[in-house]
Amino acid sequence: MVNKEQLLYPAQSAMKRKIRHKKVRQQSGWIDRLQKLLIILMVLGLVIAIVLPLLQLVMKALSNEQGQFIGFANFIEYFSTPSLVKSMYNTLFIAITTGVISVMLGFTFAYAVTRTEMRWKTIFKYIAFIPLFAPTMTYGIGLINLFGNNGVVTTGFFGLFESMFGVNAGVDIHLYGPVGIIISEVFYTFPQAFLLLSISLATTDYRLYEAADTLGAGPIKKLFTVTLPSVKYALFSSFIISFILSFTDFGAPVVVGGQYNVMATDIYQQVVGQFKMSMGATVGLILIIPAVIAFIADRIIQRKQSTVISAKSVPYKIKPNRLRDRLYFIYCLIISGSVLLLMAAVLLPAISTYWPYNLSLTFDHFLFKRASTTGIQPYINSLWIALLTAVLGTAIVFFSAYLIEKSRSFKAIRQTAYFLSIIPLALPGLAIGLAYIFFFNQAALAIPFTDLSIPNPFNMLYGTIWILVLANIVHFYSVNFFTANTALKKLDHEFESVSESMNVPFYRTFTRVTMPMSFAAIVEMFVYFFINSMTTISAIIFLYTSQTKPASVAIVTMMDEGNTESAAAMSIIVIVTNILVRLGYEFFTKKIKKRMNAWQEASRSKAG
Repeated sequence: MVNKEQLLYPAQSAMKRKIRHKKVRQQSGWIDRLQKLLIILMVLGLVIAIVLPLLQLVMKALSNEQGQFIGFANFIEYFSTPSLVKSMYNTLFIAITTGVISVMLGFTFAYAVTRTEMRWKTIFKYIAFIPLFAPTMTYGIGLINLFGNNGVVTTGFFGLFESMFGVNAGVDIHLYGPVGIIISEVFYTFPQAFLLLSISLATTDYRLYEAADTLGAGPIKKLFTVTLPSVKYALFSSFIISFILSFTDFGAPVVVGGQYNVMATDIYQQVVGQFKMSMGATVGLILIIPAVIAFIADRIIQRKQSTVISAKSVPYKIKPNRLRDRLYFIYCLIISGSVLLLMAAVLLPAISTYWPYNLSLTFDHFLFKRASTTGIQPYINSLWIALLTAVLGTAIVFFSAYLIEKSRSFKAIRQTAYFLSIIPLALPGLAIGLAYIFFFNQAALAIPFTDLSIPNPFNMLYGTIWILVLANIVHFYSVNFFTANTALKKLDHEFESVSESMNVPFYRTFTRVTMPMSFAAIVEMFVYFFINSMTTISAIIFLYTSQTKPASVAIVTMMDEGNTESAAAMSIIVIVTNILVRLGYEFFTKKIKKRMNAWQEASRSKAG
């Protein structure tokens, strides 16, 4: 249809159309340049936060204490020192043993929750997740109060049985050493294994069991021919996760390790105790190698796992069996009871006047008057660090994942960014902390293989709360990146295509479409960042100052001072905080889901 303006003034009308099209092209070109610029800035940020510190760690390991390049001399010295090599074997033993035990316990617990009709399944599930909210030092504190030299079990309930029956009922499990570390690491990694295995068991195809029943297979036969093969990838992944977490953990060995050295404590001793930065960097690099190998193996296995998923799978059907349900109920009761007992062993000293000699109720330990730390300040520091990490980390990770997944420009650069985004998953926290010391603590950065150096513009971050926040973001970057990437993959690419065809800027599509539709994943990322930042110690043990000391470090300091009650009190505060945050998340997401369902039902009724 031709309007009046086009009939009377055809030349002017054509000129206006050309001007409009030119403005559209200019706006589109500006938006495209902005998107490319953001992609480049994202990659530069990943290089500065991950690659450059790691390069400094490598250069430090290849240099002596005076900064002179000496090649692999530090590695030769490491493998020539029997005590250091023994620590490496100790670490491998702890990690492998922990992985096997955690997988066995987690598989049985997951089987009970997903494949039986026992009572209290929801309660057992929530109890199993409690260790996720505690710093790893907390498990050591609870074990010391139970099995330490003056522990409840070691002394036979403080000599109660001996005074009553004339029998010494105390049991000494020789806690300080590999026993204590392994038990602590199992409590630490068990929830991870249980969560992964429960998801895998819940999605097993029931047709395989129907075929096995047709062939007359018994329960044991079905276990080894159907159940275990169907979850073999989850079993391997849960073992790898347990292995990496226990292999790189610092909190449990420093509390209950005693004289049993592992690589994590070796790094701390080399850097803090002996000021041997080069040897500390060497041990840090060696610590990375098994974690990287395990990570690569897990990625290969996960790629194979995607090929076994079928759209025709039938959900598992639970058959009635009272004996089975009772046996698994007893098993879950024992596991859950152990978790609650350990938490009680942390809580009781925190509310006792002087553990274990004066058990009268008090809350004075929550004021931290006996601690050398400045009262409750470490907890406040942790809150700030966790909150800043959660807010900034969630925003950075989600927007970076959006640029990688939804952009069309710079495919090679986006693939590089994806690779850089998954590197932190294989980096121990101690290695990140060491790398940040060597990179951010230098006023000038030396250019490798030259005598030149340039001013370090990032040196101003060292000694501030921001370097702790950055270390935490990098430490937990990959897990949240996978969460964001998975949520974004579920969204149709047509949103971006339609927006582009209508000349809608990508940032408007991001804020008005992508973010609202990925809201659940964003909140999950926020909670993950917050909780892990409250409990972590390995990535920040080298980076804090007296003004920025977090709660997790304060717990270790209190334990070194022999102030078990204050350490337990700080642990309880951290656990309660994390649980409240998680409960708030559950309540908030349920409200959002109800509103979304109501909105969808209203939309359907209007359409009908």
